[in-house]
Amino acid sequence: MKGSFLNSPDGKNTIIKQKILGLCINEGDYSIAELSKETNTSIPTVTKLVSELIEDGYLEDLGKMGTSGGRRPSIYGLNPAAGYFVGADVSKSHVSIAVSNFKGSIIDYQDDVPFKLESTEQSMVELCSLLKNYISRLGIKEDSILAYGINLTGRVNNGTGYSFSYFLGEDKPLAPTLEDLLNTPVFIENDSRAMTYGEYICGMANNEKNMLFINVSWGLGMGMILDGKLYYGKSGYSGEIGHFPLLDNDIICQCGKVGCLETGASGLAVHRIFLEKLREGKASALSAKFNNGEEISLGDILDALAEEDVLAIEAVEEIGNTLGRAIAGLINIFNPELVVIGGRMSTAEEYLMLPIKSAINKHSLNIVSKDTVIKFSKLGKKAGPIGACMLSRSHLLGLL
Repeated sequence: MKGSFLNSPDGKNTIIKQKILGLCINEGDYSIAELSKETNTSIPTVTKLVSELIEDGYLEDLGKMGTSGGRRPSIYGLNPAAGYFVGADVSKSHVSIAVSNFKGSIIDYQDDVPFKLESTEQSMVELCSLLKNYISRLGIKEDSILAYGINLTGRVNNGTGYSFSYFLGEDKPLAPTLEDLLNTPVFIENDSRAMTYGEYICGMANNEKNMLFINVSWGLGMGMILDGKLYYGKSGYSGEIGHFPLLDNDIICQCGKVGCLETGASGLAVHRIFLEKLREGKASALSAKFNNGEEISLGDILDALAEEDVLAIEAVEEIGNTLGRAIAGLINIFNPELVVIGGRMSTAEEYLMLPIKSAINKHSLNIVSKDTVIKFSKLGKKAGPIGACMLSRSHLLGLL
């Protein structure tokens, strides 16, 4: 890729080029005539701009379109060899990484690379070294990486580049500091929002333009696609569903407040409910471990669930009912076509779906909810890293 058209002083043509690339990303390959119609631009202008995008390495001529008769037009699409995007989903104990080519195909994925996340500059430097070593092992040249997308939990402002939960906090923006260390453009994002975009571009979404993604992991988060666009809100912090004050309880949330939805509809809630039931003397395959004073993790509970442990099923069904009530409210407000449930707890689909749907039927308005489809994530653990790749591409090209 020779350079970025985004630096061109010709603002009008830059916007048209962005539209052309956006169409190719979202819809696939196009002929000049189709691009002319979709962008409301003359055929000579589109022909000129497509030629420039080919020269710069963004597009390629894919040959003649198959037609039933007449002159066959050439079709154009994204050039996969234009460069690569790296997406990293950073958690407290590991990093999951995906690499995509320019066309959006995932060429490599690495799950659960050991990494200790700390709010220190040393931890930030170690993360960058990990990513560089990973790229080196793949045999990809550093100068062919067009951008990195890095997901973090907590308060992340993509627009300003600040992560208020990890690394530099309020001292200075994280994104430009990472760019200096990686010598490549870096876009940081909240993990739930990145998962949302990954599922929207590469997962369960088909032609839906209004989608809610519920990230049910240790905590609870949400991302929104409204009218085909990722929604950020005024300050970039939309989607904090976990801290919606829905519950009438005295449980102190991680944010310091009480009554937050996260305290009753998350992996953390499953863990708490399960341990409470064990203390009450209820039986489980994990009872012996508990009685021996050993620590029981959320992973242990999910493993027991996979073996149809009754107590684990009860705990999961309880949070499913609470989550379903919240989703019913969201459906009443947003009237989405699609709600996707993802995150670590989505592996419990078999036991979550029924209580979620039952609560939605009970608490939502039928005239609103009848057009909403509830699905579980297609991408699973890959949603975050894939979303980071797709977001870094869209941000780099000025499409968001």
